[in-house]
Amino acid sequence: MRKIAAAGPDETIHITLSIDTAPPPSTPSAQEPTPDQAVAPQGPLAKLLLQGLLQPGEVLSFQQRRAGRQATATVTAEGRLVIEGHPTPYTSPSKAASAVTHSTVNGWTLWRTADGRTLNVLRNQLQQD
Repeated sequence: MRKIAAAGPDETIHITLSIDTAPPPSTPSAQEPTPDQAVAPQGPLAKLLLQGLLQPGEVLSFQQRRAGRQATATVTAEGRLVIEGHPTPYTSPSKAASAVTHSTVNGWTLWRTADGRTLNVLRNQLQQD
């Protein structure tokens, strides 16, 4: 609640603020999953993870030789990409690639698995099955 008081030039006003420092109540949705709870992948990479074409912890990489750029990203169980040196996981391959290149790029054709396949090849494989 905010109170406004008028005071004369020779009057002193004392203001006391009360700040609630208690932590917010814990809710199940705010808690981190325990190791025995399965994490359901979401987003563009979810189907690749669910079909076993990508694995949590798998490292993807890309290299743009002419531009002198290269990067690696780790796939999370939630279906995100964590790029080395970037604090925030990315929800799509293109957003992750753009964070490295600082330009709009198609991450599906840029990121590659350890055996050299692009994410686009894996996505097309899903459609053929």
